Amino acid sequence: MTSEIPIAVPITRKPRPGDHVDLEIEAFDGRGRGVANKDGFHYAVKRGTAGARVRALILKRRGASIEAVALETLRVSAFAATPPCAHFGSCGGCSLQDITYDAQLSGLHRLVARSMSGLSSPFTLDSVVPAPSTVRYRNKMEFTFSSRRWIAPDEPLDAPNGFALGQHAVGVHGKVVDVHACSIQADVANEILASVRALSIERALPPWDGKSHTGLMRHFVIRRAGSTGEILVNLVTSTEAPELIEPFARELVARHPAITTFVQNVNSRAADTAIGDPGRERVLHGKGVIAERVLGLEFELSAGSFFQTNSAQAERLFEIVREECALTGSEIVYDLYCGTGVIALVLASSAREVIGFELVASAVADARENARKNGVENVRFVEGDALDGLATRDLPPPDVIVVDPPRAGLHKKVLPKLAALGAKRIVYVSCHHPAAAADALVLESLGWRVARVRPIDMFPHTPHVECVLTLLPPGS
Repeated sequence: MTSEIPIAVPITRKPRPGDHVDLEIEAFDGRGRGVANKDGFHYAVKRGTAGARVRALILKRRGASIEAVALETLRVSAFAATPPCAHFGSCGGCSLQDITYDAQLSGLHRLVARSMSGLSSPFTLDSVVPAPSTVRYRNKMEFTFSSRRWIAPDEPLDAPNGFALGQHAVGVHGKVVDVHACSIQADVANEILASVRALSIERALPPWDGKSHTGLMRHFVIRRAGSTGEILVNLVTSTEAPELIEPFARELVARHPAITTFVQNVNSRAADTAIGDPGRERVLHGKGVIAERVLGLEFELSAGSFFQTNSAQAERLFEIVREECALTGSEIVYDLYCGTGVIALVLASSAREVIGFELVASAVADARENARKNGVENVRFVEGDALDGLATRDLPPPDVIVVDPPRAGLHKKVLPKLAALGAKRIVYVSCHHPAAAADALVLESLGWRVARVRPIDMFPHTPHVECVLTLLPPGS
C-alpha cells in the first residue's frame, strides 16, 4: 500500500510544523542533513540528498532555522549514487551513501572552509585527502543488541520485533536496525556478525531492553587489524553468566577460527555504552589483544584501546602530521593528549626527543610499553593533566607542539600556556573542525596564525572529516 504525498502549497505566513514545502537541497551539513534556503529561512532536511529537489515536512522551527524531513524526491540529484548498503536510510551509521564520492569530498571541503572562514590571516586550505576505499574500510564496528527491532516500512506491522543486532535507527528512539551485513566492515566481520546473531537466537540468549534495563546481551564489537588481519571480538553483557557465555564463545571461535581473541566485558549500568565496568573483563580465547602495524611500528590493541578506525587513512594522517612538523632531527617535540603514544612514536625517528602528555594512566602505561616494544628510546611520557604537565619546570622547552585533543577541543586555560611556550610551530590534529577553528581563533588573538589546513577523509559516507592545522608563531 502506498500513501499519497501531500501537495505543497505556497506559504503566505511563517512556516510552521506540519506544513509541506518544496526545497532545493544545496549541500549537506555536519550531521549529514540536507541544507536548503528559501524565503529567508534556513532548512536542515533529514533524508535530503544534496543536489535534489524534494517535498519536505516541517518538523520544528526556531527563528529562521527550520528542521524538516524529505517525503518525496521531485528531482533526482545530479550527484545521485546507488548506496552500497541495503540498510542505508534506516541505519544511523552512514548518511551520505546516496551521493557520489566526489560530491562527498566537495561537501566536506565546504564544511571545513565554512568553519575556518572566521580566521583573519590568509591560509592554504588543501583538498580533502580521499580514502583509498569507501567500503570495507573500518577496522572496528560496534553493534547493539536490542529487544526492540525497527520494523521497515515494507514489512507487515506484526512482523517479529523482539530481537535485533545492529545499529540504532535514524530518528527512532530506542529502536535498532537488524544489520545483516555492513558495507564498511570486512567480509569476515560480516560473517562473524551473522554467526553471533544465529547463535544468540539458537541459544535463546535474551537481548538487552533499554527501557526495562533487562536482558543479557548488550553489545558486540568486532576489531580487525588492517595490517595483520588479526581479529578481536568483544561481547558486552549485563552479567558474567559464564554458564551461557563460555559455550557461546567456544562455538563462535569453532565456527570462525580466524578470531584471534575473544573478550567479554560486563556493563551492569543503565548507560548504553560498549564499555565494561572497571575490572570486569574476561579473556575467553587468545591473549586479549591483537597486533596492528603503522609506519613500521607495532602496537597491541585491546578491547578498550583507542585507535583510528580506518587503518589505511591512519597511516596517511600520521604522515601528514610528520610532514607538517617539518622536523630535522634536532627538535624537542611536545605531544599533548598523546593517548597510547602513536603520534609520539611516529615522530621520534625524526626528532631529538618527543615528550608525550596524557591524563589517563592506563594509556600512559600502554604508551611506555609501546615505546619499549618498538625499541624507541628518545620518548618519554608525562602522566597527568595537560595544564600541570606544561607547568613542569624540568622539561626542555619545545620546538614543535602537536596537539590531538578530544572532540570538544582544547581547554580554554591550555591555549594561552600553549601560545607562550615559545615553539616554532603548533600542529593541531582535530576530528571536529568547528572546535579546531574556535581554538585557532583564540591562538590568533595571541599572535599566532594558521598557515595551512589539511583535511583528510577518515570516514567515507559520513559528514565527519579529520583536519591537520599548522600554526606559526608571532613574527613568522
